Amino acid sequence: MPTYVGRFAPSPTGPLHLGSLVCALASYLDARSRGGRWLLRIEDIDPPREQAGASELIIASLREHGLRWDGDIQWQSRHRPRYVQALKTLDQLGLTYRCSCSRQRLRDLNGVYDGHCLRHPPKYDRPCAIRINVSAALAHLGIEEISFDDRLQGPQREDFSASGDLIVFRRDGLFAYHLAVICDDAADGVSDVVRGCDLLNSSGAQILLLRLLGHPPPRFAHIPMVCDEHGDKLSKQTHAAPLDNQHARANLQMALRALNLGDCPLGLDISRSLAWAVEHWSPHALVRRQKISLASLSAK
Repeated sequence: MPTYVGRFAPSPTGPLHLGSLVCALASYLDARSRGGRWLLRIEDIDPPREQAGASELIIASLREHGLRWDGDIQWQSRHRPRYVQALKTLDQLGLTYRCSCSRQRLRDLNGVYDGHCLRHPPKYDRPCAIRINVSAALAHLGIEEISFDDRLQGPQREDFSASGDLIVFRRDGLFAYHLAVICDDAADGVSDVVRGCDLLNSSGAQILLLRLLGHPPPRFAHIPMVCDEHGDKLSKQTHAAPLDNQHARANLQMALRALNLGDCPLGLDISRSLAWAVEHWSPHALVRRQKISLASLSAK
């Protein structure tokens, strides 16, 4: 049986909240229940969005909640050479082009890029993003779309008509999330990605890039998002409350409810609560579910 390697990969844009704890716990339980490794990667490649001290807060919260990772913490900011090499490979395949379109023009396109800079290449003295010519990329692979079977959300397909050509390098000189994450997953041998449903639509782009670079895609399992009273995902943007590490066991209990595991036996400390959860982990209980209400967890 192939080695199982899972990971939790938060961006340091703020402290963990209940929704991010649920994602961390799900990936941890999935890895441990299958005798696998569980890695921690801090995705610190977007300084304008990062919050000072957030990485330390995230690491401290994981420790206080008993979620211990294997090996050293991985820091994306230290992996730039592998992203440079990946971009070079894509360029050598003839699949990249420069894009100078302004943010306003992109907003006017409503999220579907029209290939303007592929048809009208910008001058080389202008700062540019780099995009993947998706049609050429699919043709290179001999396919018309990306499809995969998510362990929880079922069959998925992506023909990229709703997004257009992918950015892999940003105009501000930073590598795009899609390229960085697949390079690191490939380098770490990640076999399984367990994360929130908000990232389900990212999977097609990541599988495409992995295949172009000659790497097998991982298995995906997208769990329900914890949402507020308005149905919005808990996040920094929706002012989600940060975890209080002094109530770690209560936080874990709410996270277990979100994962449909119910209440673990009374009197167990955090370590034994996690051991109980590993033994009772059943992701099948989350099949086809995409949202769960925060109020429903608090009311139990």
